[in-house]
Amino acid sequence: MSDEQHYECVGIGVGPANLSLASLLHGCPGLPNLFLEKREVFSWHDGQQIPDATLQVSIFKDLVSLSDPTSPFSFLSYLKEKGRIYHFINAQFSAVPRQEFRNYLEWASRRNQNVVFGEEVVSVDFDGTFVLRTNRRTVTANNVSIGIGRRAWVPAVARDHLGLTQFHVSDFVPLSRDLAGKRVCVVGGGQSGAEAFLDLISRPSAERPRRVSWVSRRHNFCPIDDSPFTNDFYMPGYSDYFSRLDQGTRESLNREHVLTSDGISESTLREIYQRIYAERFIHGNTDLVSLYPNRNVIEVSASDNAWSLKLYNSNHPAVPGQVDADVVVWATGFRTVAPDFLAPIADRLEREGDEYRIDSDFAVRWDGPSNRSIFLQNAALQQRGLADKNLSLLAWRSQRIIDRVRCVRSDDPVPSFIEWSAKLSPDERVG
Repeated sequence: MSDEQHYECVGIGVGPANLSLASLLHGCPGLPNLFLEKREVFSWHDGQQIPDATLQVSIFKDLVSLSDPTSPFSFLSYLKEKGRIYHFINAQFSAVPRQEFRNYLEWASRRNQNVVFGEEVVSVDFDGTFVLRTNRRTVTANNVSIGIGRRAWVPAVARDHLGLTQFHVSDFVPLSRDLAGKRVCVVGGGQSGAEAFLDLISRPSAERPRRVSWVSRRHNFCPIDDSPFTNDFYMPGYSDYFSRLDQGTRESLNREHVLTSDGISESTLREIYQRIYAERFIHGNTDLVSLYPNRNVIEVSASDNAWSLKLYNSNHPAVPGQVDADVVVWATGFRTVAPDFLAPIADRLEREGDEYRIDSDFAVRWDGPSNRSIFLQNAALQQRGLADKNLSLLAWRSQRIIDRVRCVRSDDPVPSFIEWSAKLSPDERVG
């Protein structure tokens, strides 16, 4: 099947990043666009939509508002169209329920006729324009935006054991239903691990595991730093500043600031602590919880129809630790997915370590014409910092991509109160 229509931009993948771009492009005159998603229906971390989990970012950091507050694809537009805007205000949520935000994203994908599900891009080639072959047809485009997201990751010691009794937290909801009376170990000290741990210890007594252990590599169960000046790391100006630093400095800053992105919400930590207090001191359930920070899982083995996890504690390296569990939940994060469909032109694209090298407009540097670009979303952590994988800069990044396509430049926000650069020349200054 051949599609004779040529597009200004074709997006590959429909997660929040490309959905933001699709939403801002919707209604733009002269910019025909198409966004393709291989899944049959929209999903966003559906397997770990734990009840009562909330976002860790502001309500305003939706698909469009920080670039175009008047867009019909904003979270407020969603609430208004659903007839629940007053109810949302009256509910006085301290943070947006994650399931509600997921439903908002699905709503945005459904009302955009340029978003197509169930169509997989299998290759991208270049012949003056980009030629995209899918499982249904061939289309061409002047520009391509890749937003294929990240894949669940577990350490090497666990990969051969994954199944119904060892699984990634991304499958927590469907696989954690029948755990009453069992020993469960959650590995991972970020927000996902905390939410899984809290859910397990909060279940009604008839559905609750017999014991829940929580293992983290971090020195303690650490909170996210959500303070005002720290949030300047998630502003456009800092993203541009970060990208101009040398590679070693960028790697160091990402390690140093990881808790600004991957720490646990204080409200979640407080709820966990209070739940443990109640179980241990009020209900006398002294054996429900075991907490193991500062431990690395160095070996996983099967033992008597259960799992044995060997732990390494850097404070006591000569004393090996061990946790025995019937079920193990790996809340060990996600990694960027390699875009294999770029194979026909991969040798024309520049690399920086494990990433494709991008320019200031998130376009991959390559040997092709400058008015034909492959934009990369949510896949440049080492070049753009921790904000690259966060919802915070979705709308701004999408607007910058649109500006590149339109050969214009929108005004950036007023610069941060913080002068990050030692000496900025007028040509370097951002905002």
